[in-house]
Amino acid sequence: MQEITAQLNSYRQSPRKVRIVADVLRGKSVSEAKKKLDFITKRATGPLHKLLDSAIANAKDLGAVVENLKVKAITVDGGKILYRRRSVSHGSAHTIHKRTSHIKITLIEKAPAK
Repeated sequence: MQEITAQLNSYRQSPRKVRIVADVLRGKSVSEAKKKLDFITKRATGPLHKLLDSAIANAKDLGAVVENLKVKAITVDGGKILYRRRSVSHGSAHTIHKRTSHIKITLIEKAPAK
């Protein structure tokens, strides 16, 4: 069994928010994961849908059967933080952390149903 991976780097949303959607996909079959993404109302579903499609395309290139694919792992790690400043009273400034995410999805081909 070979593993197929795809990754998305520096996605401009905090990892905490992306993990909510990623946790739903872990361990599901590819078709079930795509259906779940269609009905979740979170901003992260769009890029995760594209990433899943990219992993499926990678699997097709390697000769795997799409119906037998399963999401083995999906990891959401913190990426680079963009530091910004916002001016506040008395001439001082507060920092704003704009967080990014690195998302990696791993598919595995399970044995066909008999």
